[in-house]
Amino acid sequence: MKKYMLFFVILLHLGCVTEDKDKVLTKYQKWHTITLSFDGEETSETDEINPFLNYKLVVNFTHKESQYAIRGFYATDGNAAETSANSGSVWQVRFTPDKIGEWSFEATLYKGEEIALQQITANTEKLPVADASGKFMVVPSNKKAPDFRAQGRLVNANGYFKFQDSDTYWIKGGADSPENLLAYEDFDGTYRMQAAERDGESKTSQLLHQYEPHLEDWNSGDPTWQNGKGKGLVGAMNYLASKGMNVAYFLTMNIKGDGKDVWPYAEPDDFTRFDVSKLEQWEIVFQHMQSKGIFLHAVLQETENETMLDNGDTGSLRQLYFQEMVARFGHHLGLQWNLGEENGFAEFTPIAQNDGQRKAMTDYLTQIDPYDHPILLHTHSHEPARGNVLDSIVGYKNLDGLSLQVDKRENAAKVVTEWKKKSKAAGHPWLIAMDEIGMWHTGVVPDSVDYNHDSIRRYVLWGTLLSGAAGVEWYYGANNRYNDLNTEDWRTTDRLWELTDHALQFFQNHLPYWEMEANPERISAVQGYCLEKPGEIYAIYLPDAKNYTIDLSAIEGVFTIQWFDPLVGGELQNGSVLSVKGGGTTEMGAPPLKQEQIKNQDWVILIKKSQ
Repeated sequence: MKKYMLFFVILLHLGCVTEDKDKVLTKYQKWHTITLSFDGEETSETDEINPFLNYKLVVNFTHKESQYAIRGFYATDGNAAETSANSGSVWQVRFTPDKIGEWSFEATLYKGEEIALQQITANTEKLPVADASGKFMVVPSNKKAPDFRAQGRLVNANGYFKFQDSDTYWIKGGADSPENLLAYEDFDGTYRMQAAERDGESKTSQLLHQYEPHLEDWNSGDPTWQNGKGKGLVGAMNYLASKGMNVAYFLTMNIKGDGKDVWPYAEPDDFTRFDVSKLEQWEIVFQHMQSKGIFLHAVLQETENETMLDNGDTGSLRQLYFQEMVARFGHHLGLQWNLGEENGFAEFTPIAQNDGQRKAMTDYLTQIDPYDHPILLHTHSHEPARGNVLDSIVGYKNLDGLSLQVDKRENAAKVVTEWKKKSKAAGHPWLIAMDEIGMWHTGVVPDSVDYNHDSIRRYVLWGTLLSGAAGVEWYYGANNRYNDLNTEDWRTTDRLWELTDHALQFFQNHLPYWEMEANPERISAVQGYCLEKPGEIYAIYLPDAKNYTIDLSAIEGVFTIQWFDPLVGGELQNGSVLSVKGGGTTEMGAPPLKQEQIKNQDWVILIKKSQ
């Protein structure tokens, strides 16, 4: 009898434990993406009732201090990256919580004619979904930088990138090529419609990217799909991150463009139906990039197709495209939307969007993106085409800045300064990134051609950053072996990544650059650059080791002088002069030259007020 009583007590105890466990909320970490799956309407990518257009999943996430309405998406069987399924009853939402504590959610799946683009009303049909509501707990993140989940979402803060919930600023440097990064043979439904052979653009064959040289950079534990696919591209991102790079540029649609090999659709001639498995495979790569601290520079169109959807308007096709991109990828922390490569009229691209259409795109993205990612516009490379577009939109409240293209590298810093000043004068300072340097046929060349990239390092890397740019990306010109469409191996510019990392480290470690402004007239070096916070700190680039002067005539105090070697990086060094006093024009001295250093090499000086 005692044995039966004991057994009953044990069962009762186990039942209580089970009941208690049911009450324990699932824990997620702050800034970590939560993917919730809901079993709902059975359908397919090709169903007569279009699942992308005639359904809308909306999930409301509520915290005591915050609330988000997040649009979900059709996910076929919920595992399409592995199965390539195009049908199923799974609907998903991705959400990145920004608050610690308890959250609740409630999901509703709506159905109706083009409901994806319509406002919900009391009469909108609702469909049943399983487990439509619940709660979860968010705890602090356990990640470390450069993983974006360690610090949170990047937003535009007065013309620079900043982590949303902190005073930490961030500056970018990385790869602008290939623009068709996602034209990768391991992605479902990906092929090249036509090889590129036109003059004035990079050439391609029928072969897609394989990134075979970077297979060696894939590490055990890194993501793959379908029995080992994806290693080349994942390895390439590992390589860029290992060199200190933190951004990669890519088009999400280049139908009619140069590559003709990237689109989110199931078929490139139907703009209302999306390839779920392909987009899920993109997401695997994007998640890995974020974990390595690589910012997603998502370019939504290019100049040849900017009027392809709705004749350039933000009508039903463009709205649906933007909705899907935001729903599937907007949860990422390090992400910016680029409205389009070389947007607007130029002689070589006469079929173009106009000013009203650009503003409509900007407004719509602002409206549907719950996370307030920066929205930038890619420019033409020279005047008057660049200015004709930008003069009509400078100061526009919902456009965060420019993805700048400049053909002649000697002019890069001047162009950055010009548009920083114009946007500030218009009352809306732009975030300006130096994203594509010309000429189109050259861009940056391999290390084997120009090991130290002297003119790029001087005029573009240091010149634009010390003129207020929020970062740089490197474009491979059309006449290089690896160009803007066929790049397979980023090791061809291994040295350039090192030089870029030296500059990024200098800015991150030594400057409150977001509080500084360009003033090259401060120094006597005609071809030098100066970024300053007057009376406090000055960062100066000198083209050689001559003894230049700085004008501190209206400045009081004592300032230390230290030197930074842009070829070597590392720690600051002392030169022949250790400090200077304000109140006049004074020499900055000579750098800490070593026997093996070239006497006419460039240097960077940090002049800082003594504490």
